Amino acid sequence: MDPSAIAAVVGAYLLGSVDFGVIVPRMRGIDIYSRGSGNPGATNVLRSMGRKAAAAVMLGDLAKGCAAAAIGDLVGGEAVGFASGFAAVVGHCYPIWHRFRGGKGAAAAGGMVLWLEPILGLALLLVWAVLATVAKRASVASIVVAAALVPGVYGFGHRGWSLIWSGAAALLVVVRHRGNIRRLVVGAERRIEA
Repeated sequence: MDPSAIAAVVGAYLLGSVDFGVIVPRMRGIDIYSRGSGNPGATNVLRSMGRKAAAAVMLGDLAKGCAAAAIGDLVGGEAVGFASGFAAVVGHCYPIWHRFRGGKGAAAAGGMVLWLEPILGLALLLVWAVLATVAKRASVASIVVAAALVPGVYGFGHRGWSLIWSGAAALLVVVRHRGNIRRLVVGAERRIEA
């Protein structure tokens, strides 16, 4: 990677570290780490603060993934766009600004795809919304969409490093949901209620 591409990826990590799941509650005097599951993600914000706050978190996290991918794409092309999108997901999961205590990365990854392959991104967002509504569990929707990410990117003609970086983002989202997966297996995963 050339220096401008490296700068884009580093900047994407820093942008991804801006955690709206912490910022939105903090603006209302709430420490999200002390509420519900303690996870600074849209689902915990939904349970703790309601739909409007959760929507703000979701939109912010989608936007930062989209912006990170856009910067990388404009600086170094598609592969750098995916690398920057992955860096934003890493930043979301392990944010330097919030003592590396972050969310699970699904919305940031979604934002990455919205920029780099908009039709696929919109399709995956729709699948996520339908699954979350029907299953009443955001984790199910996030895991299924993460699993569909690489086949979708491949189906839209992306190859090489683009597949590797998108696969890394998808894998990280699934790994961050490992507790949810354990709870789903034993039937203990909480439903979305708000």
